[in-house]
Amino acid sequence: MAPPAHSGAGPRSEVGVTATEAEKAHTLRENTGSGTHRVVEMIPPQEASVRRREIEDKLKQEEETLSFIRDSLEKSDQLTKNMVSILSSFESRLMKLENSIIPVHKQTENLQRLQENVEKTLSCLDHVISYYHVASDTEKIIREGPTGRLEEYLGSMAKIQKAVEYFQDNSPDSPELNKVKLLFERGKESLESEFRSLMTRHSKVVSPVLILDLISGEEEMEVQEEVPLEHLPEGVLLDVVRISRWLVEYGRNQDFMNVYYQIRSSQLDRSIRGLKEHFRKSTSASGVPYSPAIPTKRKDTPTKKPIKRPGHEHDFRVKHLSEALNDKHGPLAGRDDMLDVETNAYIHCISAFVKLAQSEYQLLMEVIPEHHQKKTFDSLIQDALDGLMLEGENIVSAARKAIVRHDFSAVLTVFPILRHLKQTKPEFDQVLQGTAASTKNKLPSLITSMETVGAKALEDFADNIKNDPDKEYNMPKDGTVHELTSNAILFLQQLLDFQETAGAMLASQETSSSATSYSSEFSKRLLSTYLCKVLGNLQLNLLSKSKVYEDPALSAIFLHNNYNYILKALEKSELIQLVAVTQKTAECCYREHIEQQIQTYQRSWLKVTDYIAEKNLPVFQPGAKLRDKERQMIKERFKGFNDGLEELCKIQKAWAIPDTEQRDKIRQAQKHIVKETYGAFLHRYGSVPFTKNPEKYIKYHVEQVGDMIDRLFDTSA
Repeated sequence: MAPPAHSGAGPRSEVGVTATEAEKAHTLRENTGSGTHRVVEMIPPQEASVRRREIEDKLKQEEETLSFIRDSLEKSDQLTKNMVSILSSFESRLMKLENSIIPVHKQTENLQRLQENVEKTLSCLDHVISYYHVASDTEKIIREGPTGRLEEYLGSMAKIQKAVEYFQDNSPDSPELNKVKLLFERGKESLESEFRSLMTRHSKVVSPVLILDLISGEEEMEVQEEVPLEHLPEGVLLDVVRISRWLVEYGRNQDFMNVYYQIRSSQLDRSIRGLKEHFRKSTSASGVPYSPAIPTKRKDTPTKKPIKRPGHEHDFRVKHLSEALNDKHGPLAGRDDMLDVETNAYIHCISAFVKLAQSEYQLLMEVIPEHHQKKTFDSLIQDALDGLMLEGENIVSAARKAIVRHDFSAVLTVFPILRHLKQTKPEFDQVLQGTAASTKNKLPSLITSMETVGAKALEDFADNIKNDPDKEYNMPKDGTVHELTSNAILFLQQLLDFQETAGAMLASQETSSSATSYSSEFSKRLLSTYLCKVLGNLQLNLLSKSKVYEDPALSAIFLHNNYNYILKALEKSELIQLVAVTQKTAECCYREHIEQQIQTYQRSWLKVTDYIAEKNLPVFQPGAKLRDKERQMIKERFKGFNDGLEELCKIQKAWAIPDTEQRDKIRQAQKHIVKETYGAFLHRYGSVPFTKNPEKYIKYHVEQVGDMIDRLFDTSA
């Protein structure tokens, strides 16, 4: 409480004021123990009173606060006691409730477990009972088969499979097990039968036209993507794949794989045979089969020999050889003809096998399990591959027989086939990857056989050129190009299409260690050496044959024609470059030989020109009368010239020089010599009175002599 207020009157107030002022006005001195004094300042009485009141107020406030806290603590203690009492009561009640609920919960839990067990038991009973009805429920579906309802059929088979497993595990001696087992086996047989039926009904032979389009697709691959073959319709393929997977997973049966490869193998073989037959039919119908597999500028088989007509051999050969020498392609002009049918068909069948086998493997990967794919594919391709390899061996065998007969043009069929086999070998190896070693080795074995027989043909051909015994019976009477020469050059020119193949053949027969890994340059040198050998053998044989002619001039014409034919043929093809690899002077040598033969021929006219040569003429004075001996000598000179000229023109008119350029060159050279000599002779003796009948001796004018020489080597004149 605040202290009571004091009134302003009365002695107390005055006393108080006086005391305060007195306190302020005086300074007390306090005596210290040391005898010294200190001054103590005294607080005025009024200020001390204020401070005392402030202290009293604060004390009173603190007392009030303390009293409030004490009351609060008492209330809190009371609330705590009440809460503890409530909690104790609640805990007691919870304990009572728990003691009452737990037994009820346990009883309820037991009842739920019992109920679940009953439901599970009933479900198991229903499940077990259902197995006893599987046979009756699915028998009709199994009996009717899977055709047209494969999904439903496989569902029924799944039920039967589960029933079999149940009875085997739980009741192996029950009659129901036998029922479902029999039903399962019957269903499996139906699925196998359906698999065979689908494969048989829907597996079609690939048409030849489609195969040829597939082969030709390699050239157009940059333009458009290759379209895979559809061996089975999409829906059928899905069914086949599902049946296959079921038979592998549940049927435990691999017999369907045998069915698969047998059916597909037959279709593959028939497709290739159909392609071969297509070539035969299309060739017989149009003469030119569709041939996209091997785009070549030159054909791979020798040109067929033209039919000879009796009485026209000379005309035909001169015309043919003249055209050959002047044509841009030389003796290869006829090589635009189609390939030999069998060879072309075989080459296409090889390419077709690779493409079809690749397609078959793609199909097989979808149908056959992975760990059986390689073996099944190996079996699938055997028939078609064996057929191709057997046909290839037959070609090799035929080539061997042709070599014995010296029919080397027939051996040339091996070259395009061998080249194609080598080109196709990488694809072959890729297709046959994973097959048995015996399967992989079939193509390399055939390639080796063809290389061996090809090398044998080349070797025998060179020997045959050297040792050809035909000297008298088939020698051209007109001195034109010998058939041996044209055949030899034609054979060599046809090798140009197969330079790498022929070089590899020759290299394969080399026994040196360096030849085991021969390069293309090594093969090229071997082939060049071989060409030089053949040309050398041919030259030796021609020299030998030329001796058959009794007339040296005809012998010279014969050698001239053959050498010129060889040189022109070399120049008009790549042969000259190939020969130059090992014999750089071959061209010059042939030109020298040709000039030598021309000079030899020209010497045949000496017996004509010698009569009128100035060195053999009689000497007499102009205007002097001729003696009988001189007149007779001039008559003999004219007669000898006339007879010799007529005889040579008659004989040499039947000779042939097929090359127009060479023919004109030889005529002009000879005409120049004879006309110049005869002109000088005629000028000197034409006006001399050596006879009374000058027309008897002066039969020809100079131009007439030239015209007669212009008709040499021309049977039509």
